[in-house]
Amino acid sequence: MAQDFVGAGWAFPLRTDATGGIALVSGDREIEESMRLILGTAYGERPMRPEFGCGIHDYVFTSADPSTAVRIEHEVRISLERWEPRIDVETVMVSPDPADRSVLLVDVTYSVADTNDPRNLVFPFYTLGAEQ
Repeated sequence: MAQDFVGAGWAFPLRTDATGGIALVSGDREIEESMRLILGTAYGERPMRPEFGCGIHDYVFTSADPSTAVRIEHEVRISLERWEPRIDVETVMVSPDPADRSVLLVDVTYSVADTNDPRNLVFPFYTLGAEQ
């Protein structure tokens, strides 16, 4: 039953499988790729659905500071809650990458709604803000 709830879809990024057909993903991989697609799409990027995506792209040219982190946490939460109904977002935490101060690591803790199976996704967000 849980697999029917999650379903299957095209792999993202779009690629072919070993037989030359369009690669498909299912289960946990399908949900993770869907979340990455939502977070990686800027509002207005899809002409037929301009409200799809996430507003984090408005912060590319800001500094990777605590204020930006809080705004990104909010944007990620509202986008995932709106566009990925198969999950329940538990926490969103944004922290600087210790190796690169221009990168913020977005750590999303969520559970698959049908199974309450806890998961997490770490999405790197790159800023081009002022030198710190």
